[in-house]
Amino acid sequence: MRSITALATAMFFAFSGGAVAQQADTVLSQPVVVELFTSQGCSSCPPADALLKQLAQRPDVIALALHVDYWDYIGWKDIFASPAYTNRQKGYAQVGGRKMIYTPQMIVMGHQDVSGVDGMGLSDAIAAHQAQPRPVAIALERAEGRLTVSLSPKEELPLVPIAVQVVRYSPMETVKITRGELAGHQIDYANIVTDIQRVAIWDGQQPAAFSVDYTGAQPAAVLIQQGPFGAVIAAAHVR
Repeated sequence: MRSITALATAMFFAFSGGAVAQQADTVLSQPVVVELFTSQGCSSCPPADALLKQLAQRPDVIALALHVDYWDYIGWKDIFASPAYTNRQKGYAQVGGRKMIYTPQMIVMGHQDVSGVDGMGLSDAIAAHQAQPRPVAIALERAEGRLTVSLSPKEELPLVPIAVQVVRYSPMETVKITRGELAGHQIDYANIVTDIQRVAIWDGQQPAAFSVDYTGAQPAAVLIQQGPFGAVIAAAHVR
């Protein structure tokens, strides 16, 4: 099984790398958001964690690792886990009509469910979303400890609440696990989400700008999302 996963990962980057080279200008301006729900207490998660680590190197993708807490009872408490991320995964499942949650799971652009070890399925999902024009233009400006998010609809949007979210993350952490299913393993984790802040709710009907305090060295991404757990319609890296 490990060799199959490794092959899928290699094929994922071979195919996706060529696509990025051919349409770099377009995809860099509209990155694809990939959220991985993972846990240090899940023996099936390390291949997905490794895949996300490589994915995090791509400028055309916003790769985010959200550690859930529902495997903590097995014997190892995930030091990055939060009930808020478990609730986020449950919210995606409810909106998507799924009766269960699992790890490792990837959610692409807020609505497409992909197994965390399905490298080819993820490659196809990213390529499909890169080909779709974004309905919202987004621009970010950092100045004097503030981040301003400017939004402008490029087409008529449905009348649903749109959440403007700033997601802070730690680029890399190495953890030595001493108990649970992964006891004895030392694992590198990339783009570990540390905070999701809802800055504002936007109606999507007129251009608007929102400002929030932004200090510290930790990087972030901005997600523009329909409803609390709907489709991500625009996103950007905070530079």
